[in-house]
Amino acid sequence: MVNTRTLIEAKDETMATLASRTPRGGLTRRVLASPVVDLLLGPHGVDRYLELIRPTLTVAEARAQITAVQRQTARSVTLTLAPNRAWAGFDAGQYVAIGVEIDGVRRTRTYSPAGSAHASGQLELTVTEHPGGAVSAHLLRAARPGAIVHLGDAQGTFVLPQPRPRRLVLISGGSGITPPMSMLRTLVDEGHDGQIAFLHYARTPGDWLYEPEVRALQRRHPALHVDYRATRTRDSGPRARLDAATLRGLLGDLDGATAAVCGPPGLLDAAPDAWQEAGGDPARLLTETFTPPRLLVGAGSATGTLRFLRSDRTAEISEGTLLEQAEAAGLSPQFGCRMGICHTCTCRKAAGAVRNLRTGAVSDEENEDIQLCISAPAGDVALDL
Repeated sequence: MVNTRTLIEAKDETMATLASRTPRGGLTRRVLASPVVDLLLGPHGVDRYLELIRPTLTVAEARAQITAVQRQTARSVTLTLAPNRAWAGFDAGQYVAIGVEIDGVRRTRTYSPAGSAHASGQLELTVTEHPGGAVSAHLLRAARPGAIVHLGDAQGTFVLPQPRPRRLVLISGGSGITPPMSMLRTLVDEGHDGQIAFLHYARTPGDWLYEPEVRALQRRHPALHVDYRATRTRDSGPRARLDAATLRGLLGDLDGATAAVCGPPGLLDAAPDAWQEAGGDPARLLTETFTPPRLLVGAGSATGTLRFLRSDRTAEISEGTLLEQAEAAGLSPQFGCRMGICHTCTCRKAAGAVRNLRTGAVSDEENEDIQLCISAPAGDVALDL
């Protein structure tokens, strides 16, 4: 008769030996990632055994270890991460879902890497605390070297164009600096010799992120023009609002120039008019926001029943988004940004009517994919959850 304990110990020893010989992209790694191996090692799969050896030693699930923690401002924390071999990298400007364990519960938020897309084996995130932000507050106060975070695939279309623009304006506000910072660092690593203007807005000079590094880059690259501005200052410094005069002062003639703008709604609202007034081509203006959209939540709530088909649960319709109501019913749908940007919470609606809180549009199509974080029930709804 075979001793079960002996089999488990032998399997663990074999896994440790294989893992120690696993090169990036090597045959052993491909074997470990095979669905057949995952099935044979069930019920938990290969990653559950590998993580017992080392938390980042997984072949399917991307994870990273925090290697350095820096606090640039009183409200922000910059994390340097070492991703494992399951991490596929990113393009400058994209965002990544980050999973953090807080009090035994994994909470996921999306952040844009600030480092160069060519920084091999390294990922940098700068997180600014937001009111009521459980994850940002946790990272600001509790992030330590050695901690493990979970990584989703990089997503988003707010990326550096190909071929690289010869004249580029990078504009950001607050914590929206991270995508433009990644773009700038990526271009520097590529030896880009085109003209670049870097304009950043924050509440006070004490909130300016990456200023010493960006100023140092300006001294080394004559084609880089840098301007940091405070939006809440009492002195008579430069104007702190984006307008056509500001844009002309950065590059002069904007003919053929491209702009990438990331920040709060006020900055995004001002950018199109300022860009066109300054002579910029609207088709060359790229924008991205990092704050929740203005949701059109009416005074009254719909009535009816929510049915969660896979969970075989029902709940009376209450206030809030479908994501919030599903969580109130005891479910844990996947989500990232809660802003309608990342599409992580996309779910199949089998039947019923829902209202898009960004546009106000109501849809009653069957078997329709919707985003839970920006949708509210407009009557009875059945979800594949």
